[in-house]
Amino acid sequence: MPNALRFICLPILVAMGFPATVSAHTQTGAFQETALLRAPEVVDCTLENGARTKCQKLSMGYLPDGLEIGPFCPATVNDAGGLWEWTGENAGLYRIDGNFLRMLDGLGYRFFDDEGNVYSVDNATERPTVDHACINVSLDESVEITMLLPVQPVMADTPTALGVVSKVGVALDGVPIFSDAPPIQVTGHMPALDTCGGHVDPGGWYHWHGTSTDVATVFKEENISADCALKQDASAQFGYAFDGFPMYGSLEADGSTPVGLDACGGHVGTTTNGKTYHYHSSKDFPNLPACLVGVVAENNFTTTATAGIGAQRAGEDRRNEPPRPNGGPGGMPPGFEDAAKTLGVTPEALLHAMNEAGGPRADLAAAAAALGIDEATLRNALPRPPRP
Repeated sequence: MPNALRFICLPILVAMGFPATVSAHTQTGAFQETALLRAPEVVDCTLENGARTKCQKLSMGYLPDGLEIGPFCPATVNDAGGLWEWTGENAGLYRIDGNFLRMLDGLGYRFFDDEGNVYSVDNATERPTVDHACINVSLDESVEITMLLPVQPVMADTPTALGVVSKVGVALDGVPIFSDAPPIQVTGHMPALDTCGGHVDPGGWYHWHGTSTDVATVFKEENISADCALKQDASAQFGYAFDGFPMYGSLEADGSTPVGLDACGGHVGTTTNGKTYHYHSSKDFPNLPACLVGVVAENNFTTTATAGIGAQRAGEDRRNEPPRPNGGPGGMPPGFEDAAKTLGVTPEALLHAMNEAGGPRADLAAAAAALGIDEATLRNALPRPPRP
């Protein structure tokens, strides 16, 4: 495998609502040597707007060689595990330790027994038997991941919001990138992130929920005592979004603070890829784009796993969960299928409306309007939060 596996980000056209000028460019972005299982290939693909185009087909494994991951769930309340963004009372990013777990206990979410042992479950092989468990999934070394990125990025008519466990892109180390992990208030459980902001999908492969190469900026901003083993560089490129546009840390290549960022956290400017639209990470977790400005390819993420996001098969090799097209630990939130049936909409439409309206803190009036129903009807149909 060559030392620098690359793909081309070609000229773009800027749509209404975004910067009006941009210089055409052809610049390469290098993946790390351990990123890909085989050299990328250009294939025919279809964008979600129906346009036929060319995509880079990228093949990754369950975990890049040499990438150290963890810790995730602490064994006891006397230990320190990974990270969790709590969205309830006292919201913020926390290290998963005794102080955090006791705070959750005070709010009605008990994750440990009377002896202080943390309830921990491997979601690849078992289901929680308690109301609130820390999820710590084992790896499946056999998994291969296939991703499609447009060779020539195309601006969408309107940006696409990223809700819970939405597909964001791929890091230069070959690790897939996803938006917010599902909240405890929805699933009842905590799929712990490690101190770089990643964890293992039920399918057995590792992925990021943050810009790991700039997570130290978040720790400083949110006063978190933690370290990520990855080299931190706030001005470096982190990866590519699934629309083909590059993603950078919270600073420009010259170390200056980005200006003129749009609602997605991006703008047009000079980068190591030339002058192009690009995204920047924020100083708050999750430090990823809030939306994607470009059009992504259909079926842009598949795996050989028997569970989790992009799974193409189920019920084999001791994996006990079916494919989950809406992804992540918990997949479709519990009760959403019944709620959707009551409302006369598809589960996917309900989840999309809730994500568009704010995800875990959704504006129910906005979600109801998007579905063409009244707020009271939506509120009555939605599943109640898990029992504390």
